[in-house]
Amino acid sequence: MRIAMIGAGYVGLVSGACFSEFGVEVTCVDTDADKVERLNGGDLPIYEPGLDALVARNVEAGRLRFSIDLGAAVRGACAVFIAVGTPSRRGDGHADLRYVFAAAEEIAREMDGYTVVVTKSTVPVGAGRQVARIVRETNPDADFDVASNPEFLREGSAIEDFMRPDRVVVGCGGDRAVAVLDELYRPLSLNRTPIVHTTLETSELIKYATNGFLATKVAFINQIADLCEKTGANVQDVARGIGLDGRIGAKFLHPGPGYGGSCFPKDTLALVRTARECEAPLSIVETVIAANDRRKRVMADRIAEKVGDLAGKTVAVLGLTFKPNTDDMRESPSLAIVPELMERGATVRAYDPQGMEEASRLMEGMAICKDAYDALEGADALVILTEWNEFRSLDLRRAKAAMKRPLAVDLRNIYNAADLAGAGFEYHGVGLGHLSVEAGR
Repeated sequence: MRIAMIGAGYVGLVSGACFSEFGVEVTCVDTDADKVERLNGGDLPIYEPGLDALVARNVEAGRLRFSIDLGAAVRGACAVFIAVGTPSRRGDGHADLRYVFAAAEEIAREMDGYTVVVTKSTVPVGAGRQVARIVRETNPDADFDVASNPEFLREGSAIEDFMRPDRVVVGCGGDRAVAVLDELYRPLSLNRTPIVHTTLETSELIKYATNGFLATKVAFINQIADLCEKTGANVQDVARGIGLDGRIGAKFLHPGPGYGGSCFPKDTLALVRTARECEAPLSIVETVIAANDRRKRVMADRIAEKVGDLAGKTVAVLGLTFKPNTDDMRESPSLAIVPELMERGATVRAYDPQGMEEASRLMEGMAICKDAYDALEGADALVILTEWNEFRSLDLRRAKAAMKRPLAVDLRNIYNAADLAGAGFEYHGVGLGHLSVEAGR
């Protein structure tokens, strides 16, 4: 089988590489000639564990190609996936579909036989029908079906998510389209991965409903953490206690400085916008968005409460990306927290294993450090914003010796309060009740 992947960004690149690993011939197309040249030279524009080796292996095998020539990629392809960006539209929060619709028009001009046009991009309900209309108007003689096949890839574990997913969702109405997509995903169905066959609209809503619900879990446990601090309860035990309930589940019950990234912020906004237009408002998701925005803003207050007056103080910030194992800075809590610390007079010494280049572009004024211990030099406080594994195993004696004041504000609860207290640190986590105070004595 031969397919084209329009868009060589995060979703398109990972999906294309994984399909090629299944034995499918894949051409990833992008309008950015520099990006395509880099990809053809083995230089990946994103960081994702294992992706470089996966791409190199399949390029060498001749199953994976990168090109700016959309026509050559589309002609003869049994399926063309649209995997372009759908950022939040300025002003109203709706998904900006201009790149999706432009891709649909270009695909329509080039298809030369039966083709399944698949929206892999995250699009609001009804977008698939609009894609079908654009294709039909552009090429009235086209023989095609439109399908929705949303992605559920977590940055940092995207390859595993593609190869061993919880489910694959396929939304379309034609038997021919179902047959094509079932064949593409045959390696997964052989491993008994559930394939959810449904309609276009249902498939599109599954994606948004998924991210809306997961964002709700994050906002919920963050507010429970605040309640724990007021009552003396321990949020980690609360999360475990409720997560063991099979109806709830343990995932996404980890308190922190709020969610970020390329999906939750824009997808919740788009979901709310769609719901309002349909006169079926989602007040729960609206509250989640407001709570998450507020969460990021008050984190600087939390840090200042523990450190004291920030003017003239040095704060070591470990972790800047929105989550570990990615270089993605989009909507990261650090973008709200770090500038606020500097605005209040603090000197910020920062380190992130993968995000330093982008972070330094987005937040001027930080001291860029070569590693965690460099960041800690002379610091009045250690603040953990992203739970990279390398931060979990710091040499605490070395860390304390480097710092001016052994104060740790752990916004991800990656450390045990007793361990930090035993090493001479004043420790403050999130939602740990009286434990943080006792550890600091």
